[in-house]
Amino acid sequence: MNVREIKRVYFIGIGGIGMSALARFFREQGAVVSGYDKTETDLTMHLAKEGMGIHYTDDELLLDKDTQLVVYTPAIPKDHKELNWYLSNKYPVYKRSDVLQWITEAMQAVTVAGTHGKTTISTMTAYLLRETGYGCNAFLGGLSVNYGSNYWHSDRNVAVVEADEYDRSFLKLRPDIAVLTSMDADHLDIYGTVEEMEAAFIQYTKNIKPGGTLLVKHGLHRGAELQGSNTLTYSLQNDAADVYAENITQKNGGYVFDVRGVDCILEQVHLPIGGMHNVENAVAAIAVTQLLGIDGAAVKRVLPGFLGVKRRFEYVVKTDKMVYIDDYAHHPEELSALIKSAKRLFPGRKCVVCFQPHLFSRTRDLADGFASSLDMADEVLLLDIYPARELPMEGVTSKIIADKMVNRAHTLMSKEGVLEYLKVASIDLFITAGAGDIDKLVEPVKNILLTK
Repeated sequence: MNVREIKRVYFIGIGGIGMSALARFFREQGAVVSGYDKTETDLTMHLAKEGMGIHYTDDELLLDKDTQLVVYTPAIPKDHKELNWYLSNKYPVYKRSDVLQWITEAMQAVTVAGTHGKTTISTMTAYLLRETGYGCNAFLGGLSVNYGSNYWHSDRNVAVVEADEYDRSFLKLRPDIAVLTSMDADHLDIYGTVEEMEAAFIQYTKNIKPGGTLLVKHGLHRGAELQGSNTLTYSLQNDAADVYAENITQKNGGYVFDVRGVDCILEQVHLPIGGMHNVENAVAAIAVTQLLGIDGAAVKRVLPGFLGVKRRFEYVVKTDKMVYIDDYAHHPEELSALIKSAKRLFPGRKCVVCFQPHLFSRTRDLADGFASSLDMADEVLLLDIYPARELPMEGVTSKIIADKMVNRAHTLMSKEGVLEYLKVASIDLFITAGAGDIDKLVEPVKNILLTK
């Protein structure tokens, strides 16, 4: 389907971070965009202000019967009335991943996949392309702090797309440059085994367009099975990779480093956001700019202005007395990177982490990893599991993580309990982490910490 010719679109699940990017894409093209979502959020309110009609009741009387295209997210239940009405009346109904496939087929596409880092790398890449004047159409899985959006437009026929592995969605994409950050176990409710998930990432690399390039993190397990006629590796500091960083120093909660590559040497690059893993993310994003032929001096000039992604090592409070970081981390490896980086950037401070597990299945499958990661904190506050699309599982609660922790300085708490705790506790480094609704704590926590 030619996405440029569609003039009327209906989204079922319009408030999802990936769905809303597509909704903004069609709205920017002048299409009439409307849709349904379960609950009103800040994001859906913004979409409404941008001219989209949105309702929050699953009602066949409220849907758009004149639409040319219906897009739905796989998170929508099979008994959804609106979805079934469109299906039974033979409307063109497609998943979000199908629309992204059409976009990547029609444009020169940079896609970023992997269990970790894809949102930051895709956002940073799109930021660099925009700010250097190269330009791109960005379809992101997070909100850019610089622009307050997960989508932006350019006349240049280039797309930067976050490639989501959930529901195997990313296997429909057709990249010219495919980035692969990691293949760690996750979404085992979808894939069943680690091996099946790794096989999907391997398949992702087989979908690169002829003459395209694979940019992959150096040293990945089963890396030898990845496809790509042109392959480059990147790394944080391993000089066996094709592109890597060296001479890394900390500066004001961020980093200064050099980038070494095959045809690229950038010295004294300044990244203003925290997290050593974000230096590696920056190496990947810079490598993409070099593959596109963007001047390295321009990249170095604009990178210090990158403010990060909402809820990715986001400094909510950063003063001499108090640092409060909010992060989307919902996998053991992400938690490890988050806590390790925070403690390195702010040594000598007591690191208190409030974590909300996401999904019963993920908590069950990765409980050992979560416990090991959280052991690195000085104190842990554990919230109940956020169920998202899942029903409760017998015997699976946050307690199974707590029971496996070696560090006994942990407490199972409600959100209200966390706020009461913060009013009396002495804290100078606080972290909230998780992919559920823990973000609702951010403003109340911020207000408490700033008034202490």
